[in-house]
Amino acid sequence: MQKSIFYHAGCPVCVSAEQEIISLIGLDKVEIVHLGEETQKVSEAETKNVKSVPALVTPSGNVLHINFGASIDDLKG
Repeated sequence: MQKSIFYHAGCPVCVSAEQEIISLIGLDKVEIVHLGEETQKVSEAETKNVKSVPALVTPSGNVLHINFGASIDDLKG
């Protein structure tokens, strides 16, 4: 089974959402990507239609934008 991918930027909104996602679906079913630390993955997130973080990309490719921590444009170096 493919994992979901949770993209975030490390802000308090993102960290809180990360903990909730892990609690709900389990760490074994989600890959956590901190775009503030893994800046090379910003373009990967954009390709998957992530517009803001925190966001969860499901195995089927749906993007669930959760609250609003930062625009993906703000994460580009």
